[in-house]
Amino acid sequence: MLTKGDDFPLHQTPEPIAYAGTDRNFYDRYFFNGYGPNGEDFFAVALGIYPHLNVADAHFSTIRDGVQHCLHASRELGMERFDIEVGPIRIEVIEPLHKLRVTVDGEGLKADLTFTGRAFPIEEPRFIHRIGPRTFMDYTRLTQNGHYTGWIEIDGVRREVRPGTAGTRDRSWGVRPVGARDEQPHGEGVVPGFFWQWTPINFADRSVFFHVNADAKGNKWNTRAVISPDGAGAAELVDCDGEMDSPMAQGTRWPARGRLVIEGPDGTETLTFEPVGRFQMRGIGYTSPKWNHGLYHGKLVVEREDFSLAQSDPQATDNYHVQLPCRVVSDRHGEGFGVFEQLIIGPYKPYGLTGFVDLG
Repeated sequence: MLTKGDDFPLHQTPEPIAYAGTDRNFYDRYFFNGYGPNGEDFFAVALGIYPHLNVADAHFSTIRDGVQHCLHASRELGMERFDIEVGPIRIEVIEPLHKLRVTVDGEGLKADLTFTGRAFPIEEPRFIHRIGPRTFMDYTRLTQNGHYTGWIEIDGVRREVRPGTAGTRDRSWGVRPVGARDEQPHGEGVVPGFFWQWTPINFADRSVFFHVNADAKGNKWNTRAVISPDGAGAAELVDCDGEMDSPMAQGTRWPARGRLVIEGPDGTETLTFEPVGRFQMRGIGYTSPKWNHGLYHGKLVVEREDFSLAQSDPQATDNYHVQLPCRVVSDRHGEGFGVFEQLIIGPYKPYGLTGFVDLG
């Protein structure tokens, strides 16, 4: 089947663009988050395409006055991957790898947000992980910090984004669990576990990125730290070693705070993270019982969801995945602001987690 993409020199195989290999879990996703200078008015966007499931879905979520307002949308893909919109949520690539626009208009939630990158995106190490004999993940991701202009409206009350509103966007594509859950067991004695931390930080004249993936025993299988000066090209990004120390908040699987040590170009640098808020990632589909990425809902389905952050139960597994807006202080480069994302699924020995529902 021919689609719009076939008129562009994008082919990676002898087949039309509509066909993305043979793995039913192949996906292609956009993600954005943003926040005011002090972490206020946090918002996030996700849009995913799942060629083998014939599904595209998108989510927009923003926090105002302690309530997380969410818009979910899902449609049949129809094999056309160049239409980057799902119902009321649309993404426009204005300048590849630099400037993108997100528009939202549905169920009382509206937004018009333009993201402009601060430097060339970083390419994170390829994520390849197996649980027993099964490939759990195999994907590539780019990450980029930037600034936003535009506005967000909730039930008729519009706010311009404040000067200095910043955030992070990423693009990832490849294979990871999407759509309906695979009920086939991994095998006798195979205990799956997943540990993820991600901390993109905006300072006045540079960005700092750190992430780590580890297995249930605490063995790191993917990690990278990068310093990105404003305006840096791909060759000017600085790779570093990084190590995060972050206790869990009692009774949760959320970080209480963090201390990141990196070996930068001017020596050892210590960054401390102090959370000032919380964003539940289920608001943009991650681990959501109903709106998890890639699930089939019909030709086009749109739904609004609002929930109080104060009443979000930390014991509920769909609330384990969080992004915490944080004030970040460097002992060498002053104060910045960023996000501390964490997701722990299953046991994790370094934190003393032995099952799937025990908490810190």
